[in-house]
Amino acid sequence: MSFGDPNPNNPYGQQPGQPPQGQPGYGYPQQAPQGIPPQGQPGYGYPQAPPAQYGMPQPGYGGMPAFAGWWSRVAAMLIDAIVIGVPYGLLIGIGGGVGGGAGTALVLLGALVALGLGLFKLYKEGTTGQFIGKKAVNIRVLREADGQPLGFGIAFVRYIAHFLDSLACYLGWLWPIWDAKKQTFADKICSSVVVKSV
Repeated sequence: MSFGDPNPNNPYGQQPGQPPQGQPGYGYPQQAPQGIPPQGQPGYGYPQAPPAQYGMPQPGYGGMPAFAGWWSRVAAMLIDAIVIGVPYGLLIGIGGGVGGGAGTALVLLGALVALGLGLFKLYKEGTTGQFIGKKAVNIRVLREADGQPLGFGIAFVRYIAHFLDSLACYLGWLWPIWDAKKQTFADKICSSVVVKSV
């Protein structure tokens, strides 16, 4: 019979020099109380992916979402052009019709509204990957390397780089039709991709 053995007739009871059953000895990993996950110890099974931001899975854990089609991108651009262009056009038109100092003020206000909406568009695309147009057609622009939003600076550079898409008969705007990653020239320069939202 061994000390601490609940069954005195058990010939295979606890051997001398071993820790009592149910209690780990020195060098054995400690177990967390029931219902509390162990701290600092990896779990069993496959490694878990870090939580995705903005509803996007991380590359390397299931891959980048599918690339957005060309028509989705065109629709998003048209919606954004309407959102920014209509207030601008109305204020310019009214200002031109009124004339004088009030007309000039309305024209300047129209230009400021367009500039403000344009900067807000870059901010939203830089921080969330979407402005109104992309949100309406369920796509977003992200960094190719890690699937995260571009940031305002890269979103601004991408906007400027679209100038290159307009050269040579707008070839850069058409490039996503046959490109493997469906990128424009601006996307290639800024290492950005336009993907379907999850």
